[in-house]
Amino acid sequence: MSEYTVLENRKVQKRSLPVSGMTCAACANSVETILKKSEGVLNANVNFADHTALVEYDATTNPEALQKALQAVGYDLILDVEDPSEIQEALRQEHYQEIKRRTIWSAILTLPVFILGMFFMDWGPGRWISLVLTIPILFWLGRSFFINAFKQARHGKANMDTLVSLSTGIAFIFSLFNTLFPDFWHARGIHPHVYYEAATVIITFITFGKLLEERAKSNTSSSIKKLMGLQPKTLSVMLNGEEVEMPISQVEIGHTIIVRPGKKIPVDGQVISGSSNVDESMITGEPVPVPKHKGEQVFAGTINQKGSFQFIAQKVGGATLLAQIIQMVREAQGSKAPVQKLVDKIAGIFVPVVIVISIVTFLAWMVFGGEDAFTHALLTSVAVLVIACPCALGLATPTAIMVGIGKGAENNILIKDAESLELGHRVDSIVLDKTGTITEGRPVVTDFKWLREQDVDYHLSVLLAMESQSEHPLAEAVVDFLRSKEVKPGTIEAFESITGKGVTAFTADKQQAFLVGNERLMKLNDIPISAATRQFLTQWQQEAKTAILFAGNREILAVMAIADKIKANSRSAVETLQARGVEVYMLTGDNRQTAAEVARQVGLQHFEAELMPADKAEFVKKLQQQGKIVAMVGDGINDSQALAQSDVSIAMGKGSDIAMEVAKMTLITSDLQAIPKALRLSKKTVVGIRQNLFWAFIYNIIGIPVAAGLLYPVNGFLLDPMIAGAAMALSSVSVVANSLRLKTAKI
Repeated sequence: MSEYTVLENRKVQKRSLPVSGMTCAACANSVETILKKSEGVLNANVNFADHTALVEYDATTNPEALQKALQAVGYDLILDVEDPSEIQEALRQEHYQEIKRRTIWSAILTLPVFILGMFFMDWGPGRWISLVLTIPILFWLGRSFFINAFKQARHGKANMDTLVSLSTGIAFIFSLFNTLFPDFWHARGIHPHVYYEAATVIITFITFGKLLEERAKSNTSSSIKKLMGLQPKTLSVMLNGEEVEMPISQVEIGHTIIVRPGKKIPVDGQVISGSSNVDESMITGEPVPVPKHKGEQVFAGTINQKGSFQFIAQKVGGATLLAQIIQMVREAQGSKAPVQKLVDKIAGIFVPVVIVISIVTFLAWMVFGGEDAFTHALLTSVAVLVIACPCALGLATPTAIMVGIGKGAENNILIKDAESLELGHRVDSIVLDKTGTITEGRPVVTDFKWLREQDVDYHLSVLLAMESQSEHPLAEAVVDFLRSKEVKPGTIEAFESITGKGVTAFTADKQQAFLVGNERLMKLNDIPISAATRQFLTQWQQEAKTAILFAGNREILAVMAIADKIKANSRSAVETLQARGVEVYMLTGDNRQTAAEVARQVGLQHFEAELMPADKAEFVKKLQQQGKIVAMVGDGINDSQALAQSDVSIAMGKGSDIAMEVAKMTLITSDLQAIPKALRLSKKTVVGIRQNLFWAFIYNIIGIPVAAGLLYPVNGFLLDPMIAGAAMALSSVSVVANSLRLKTAKI
């Protein structure tokens, strides 16, 4: 996807390109830095979640030059492809499957090494078997840790991969030396231990953690994919008086496009002939299709109903409203920072400190170690690196998240990532969509008043027959209501639909005419409206309901009101949130009168009406600019931009697939009381993550000085690297056990 803009008399191209070769967030930072420093690049934003780079550069810049700059340091840009999203998805799936294979084989090969190292450590052949099995685990299945550590070192950086590669590499080299030259230690009165199991377990644990991370990330672009699926790949165009089928990529502004019943509208434009009702719920969120006549605007991705029409294409490609929604969702998702960044920051400080401590330990023992200085120096420096291995650090976040996700699922809350858990308990503003979130999202008959008591069954059968043939969006609500009363349709003839007013029909013998519609239809046919009927109409208008009149034999027989009912629990949920000190807002594409009435009924003071998707996202952005942590709750495609923009995005489980894919939380139930539960679950999970990080480091805080030999001058104790490896494993067990405690917590 690309677009051109003019900036300071220069043509600037903005392009989203797939990036390959990235294995961690630090890689994304490196790619971004390289691109930003490249000649002609104005800005670059690399999204590690979907492996893309959004690059703004002078149109005179050759993209191949950017590609070569990245290839020089082990990365690559995918250029000159028709559909970058397909390439991107293929790369992501390939990467995920590769990590999955590495995890499985690492686990298979590590198991015998672990058993030999822990239970048969003195068996001579065991260390040779372990050596053979360890080599492929470290240098093939775990090669990415060493490669990435080397890349980071070239840029003067260090991360968790650095510590993993150092600790496992030194443990392997030390064990290899002890396997090949055991007499070196025997001559000094020391039994030579090997630590293959420590190296292999480290690789397997961390690889499994990366698998969990990639699995979570693999779904981040599916929302974009589904949004793109709203646009048809081909369309019908009138060229030289003939209808021609062409790919959507070839359509141009000014083309006359034909839209038939049930088809998706391919691009934005203006109707020039014909009429129909169009489902614009992906834009407005409102369940009622919108009538379209000559001069009306239509938008890409919306769905035509039963009529057909032609329109002039006015916006195509990246300029359509749908394309803008896709781009905004992509950019909003790309701007997110996962909770794992906290771990990366800690590791960025922790890793160099551990390396320095290990070196200082070695040097100190060489200077002050006496007769066995080298032996003690080597053992203690290795013990420092082994005990400091970040296994628990790698498990701290994913284990808490896995348990938190399970706990949420038990309470009808599906949680996608750590970020929403990190921010949920800090939310101070919640934005609720109206239709489908506060309300049921489906028009129903709320009131039905008979004004003439004679022949009720007969008249009901006529009404059902007329509304069953009607194409009006509200007719379905009347049909559902009558069928629920077990009404059977009658027989009618000469059915006619009058656009914008209603329908008319005659009974089978053509002796009596019936009408169903609004006041304008009644006035057109000189049917009087009594004062009692007018009172009903006025009351329902004040309640933001749509009134429909049913007339026959030149008199009003019945009146009915149709509305989108408010969910029974909406008011109590709003009150619960407000009691927690959370400000609650309502946004809707509906008219202001309806919005005001719904807000009044649920006890809301803040609401905005008649909003487009971009307006909702802008409202969320304004709250964020005021320093607020904003949660957005929605159910429709029209909410996807605001959901992506928000800090915590929550979708209703009965809503659109797009909303659920964009959102980081999904409420399986329609009960809004699940929102306060989600916020409480967030708090408990974050507490669990912080406790895990504490346990991940407490062993290092205590163990590293002991491993360095701090107690040796006091009682002659030196920590054996084997014990250091056990302490490292114990820290991981502590982290997992602490995460499991969340299962019994109440939310």
